[in-house]
Amino acid sequence: MLFRYEALDKNGDRNQGTIDAFSVDAAIGAIQRRGLVITSIKSTEKKSLFRMDISFLSHVSNKDVVILSRQMATLFNSQVSALRVFSLLAAESDNPTLRKNLTEVVEDLQSGSSISKSLSKHPKVFSDFYVNMVRAGEESGKLDQTFSYLADYLDRTYEVSVKVKNALVYPAFVVVVFIGVMVFMLTNIIPKISEIIEGAGQEIPIYTKIVIGTSHFLINYGFFVLLAVVAGAVFLYRYNRTEKGRLAISQFKLSVPYLGSLYRKLYLSRIADNMNTMLSSAIPIIKALEVTTSVVGDATYEAILKEVSDAVRTGSPVSLAFSNHKEIPTIMVQMIKIGEETGELGSILNTLAKFYSREVTSAIDTMIGLIEPVMIILLAIGVGILLASVLVPIYNLSSSIS
Repeated sequence: MLFRYEALDKNGDRNQGTIDAFSVDAAIGAIQRRGLVITSIKSTEKKSLFRMDISFLSHVSNKDVVILSRQMATLFNSQVSALRVFSLLAAESDNPTLRKNLTEVVEDLQSGSSISKSLSKHPKVFSDFYVNMVRAGEESGKLDQTFSYLADYLDRTYEVSVKVKNALVYPAFVVVVFIGVMVFMLTNIIPKISEIIEGAGQEIPIYTKIVIGTSHFLINYGFFVLLAVVAGAVFLYRYNRTEKGRLAISQFKLSVPYLGSLYRKLYLSRIADNMNTMLSSAIPIIKALEVTTSVVGDATYEAILKEVSDAVRTGSPVSLAFSNHKEIPTIMVQMIKIGEETGELGSILNTLAKFYSREVTSAIDTMIGLIEPVMIILLAIGVGILLASVLVPIYNLSSSIS
C-alpha cells in the first residue's frame, strides 16, 4: 500500500514523499527510522464501495494454514530470511483475514520480535501447538524442518477431520429435509384430508388418529415447540461453554454406541500424533503433554492429559500415568511403556498415531456404507406410515360408498 507523507527533518526543513508499506503503522515506523518527524500521512489508494475491507466476513481454515506451512517450509529451506518469507506470503495471500494477520507478523518482525512471539499474538490462526513447534525450530535452527513437520501434521489432522465432518453431513442433511417435509405434510396436507376422514363418520384406525393428533398439535402448538427447540439449542450452546458442561457433553458423546468409539479413536490418534510431532522437534515431554492438552479438542481427554502432565512432573513414567485412566486403551499404555524402556517413545507414538488414524478412517468408511441403507429404511417407514394413515381410511370410505 502506498502512503503519501509530509515530515520535518532535524533542521526543521519540510520533506514530502511516498512510501510503500503494509499498513500505516509500518509506514510511520519506517519514516521515523529515517530521523523524520511526521506531520501528516495518508494512503494514496481510494476505497470504493467494491473495495471495502471485508476481512470480518472471512476466516482462516485449517486448509489455509496447511498451505501456508508448506510455503514457509519451502521458503525457509531456500534460505530466505524470515522477514522476507512473511512479507511474500502476506502479499500473495488471497484470504483477507490471513493477509491481515501475516501483515501484523511482518510488522512485529520488523520491530525485532521473534517468529514464535509474533505468531502467538494470533491464536485464532496459530494454535499453542503451532507456536511451540515454531519456538522449538527457532531454538534448534531448523525452521524449515519444523514447518515441514507442521504441514505434514496439519495435513493429517485436516484429512481426518474432513472425513468425520463429511460422514456426518449427509445423514444430518437427510434428517433435516425429512423433518421439513413431514412438518409441511402434517401442517398443510393432513389437516385438509383429516376433515374428509373425520366427516365420513367411520371408524378411524389408531395410526391415523395418531397422525391426525400430531397434525393438530403442530398446528396449535408448533410455535411453542419451535421456541422450545431454539431455547434448548441456546442452553446447550451456553452450557457447552462452561467447564462442567463441556465435560458432561464430552462424556455423553463418548458413551454413544459406535460414534463414541469413533470419537475415542480420533482423540487418541490426535494425542499420539501431537506428542510424536513435538518430541520429534526435541520439545520436552511435559511441555508436549501440556500443549497436547490445549489442542486435543475434548474435555474428557483434556482432563486426563492434565492429570498425566501433573503426574509426569512429579516423576511418574508416562505409561504409568496413562494407565490410571480407563479411557486410554491397554495396548496404548503398553506401547508407550516399551517406548520409554527402549528410548524410542517418538517412534512408538508415530506408530500409534498411524494405527488409530487407520482405525478412524476404517470406522468412517464403514459408517458411510451403513448410513445410506439405514436412512432409506427409516425414510421408507416414516413415509409408509404417513401414507397408510391417509390412504387406508380413504380406501375404506370409497369401498363403503361403492
